[in-house]
Amino acid sequence: MDGILNLNKPRGLTSHDVVARVRAVARQREVGHAGTLDPMATGVLLLCLGRATRLAEYLMHSPKLYRARIRLGITTDTDDAEGTIIAERPVQADRAAVEAALEQFRGRILQVPPVYSALKRGGQPLYRLARQGRMVERPPRPVEIYRLDLTLWEPPELTLEVLCSPGTYIRALARDLGEALGCGAHLTGLIRLASGDFRLEDAVELETVTPETLPALLLPPDTALARYPALYLDEARARAIRHGGDIAIPSSVAPEELQTPAIARAYGPDGRLLAVMEYRPDRGTWHPRKVLL
Repeated sequence: MDGILNLNKPRGLTSHDVVARVRAVARQREVGHAGTLDPMATGVLLLCLGRATRLAEYLMHSPKLYRARIRLGITTDTDDAEGTIIAERPVQADRAAVEAALEQFRGRILQVPPVYSALKRGGQPLYRLARQGRMVERPPRPVEIYRLDLTLWEPPELTLEVLCSPGTYIRALARDLGEALGCGAHLTGLIRLASGDFRLEDAVELETVTPETLPALLLPPDTALARYPALYLDEARARAIRHGGDIAIPSSVAPEELQTPAIARAYGPDGRLLAVMEYRPDRGTWHPRKVLL
């Protein structure tokens, strides 16, 4: 089976747990996820099956929308409610102070990843090193927060809606907000409301995914490329693409108007997704970045 499954991940399962369950249902190994959610988190988890696994990177690069519940005054070693409390401080901030503190986290920022994260150092995940008592330096990484709204203030807890770039750690945002307010904080709940164009209201529940229902629940693989323009090829150009050759083809969208790098989805004469294409301005041609058929 080939396609994309927009799943509402249940709380308490790792993303790998969900992949394993869907592999068992699909009876195939080619199943992967496009963007990890922590066990505590729920919401949109995109799974790619079959040929769609080769398109996961285009899903992972999409902005993410979250609803985050944060508890002020308590700091944990994991930056969330599943960790061990390491500090407690009084909360003196009011709503105005929170609103003011949020301003520094909007736009392009540098963020230090959590100690317990899947990022690797020396080939080992940070969370594994942390469990061994080995704390390593975590260089700050650039991320972008496009929108950050305080939607509920119930001291000492608050709720944020966060639209951010991939790679942003909401646990780290909670941690850093707490430090900015001088009281510490940790994440107590997280829902991914959207990943790119895939939204929670359209997601399916894990318990509804069965061998009988799965084929109808899958979205076509090219759904991962919906934001890119389409190129429709005749048989000669399709054959050239299958052999890794570049092609020159007229397009309704000028290459200079496309995203950088200029990407398009190409379809063969049978209407099936054939390849992901990249425009090469130095040659004036389209190059097959990934051939799928």
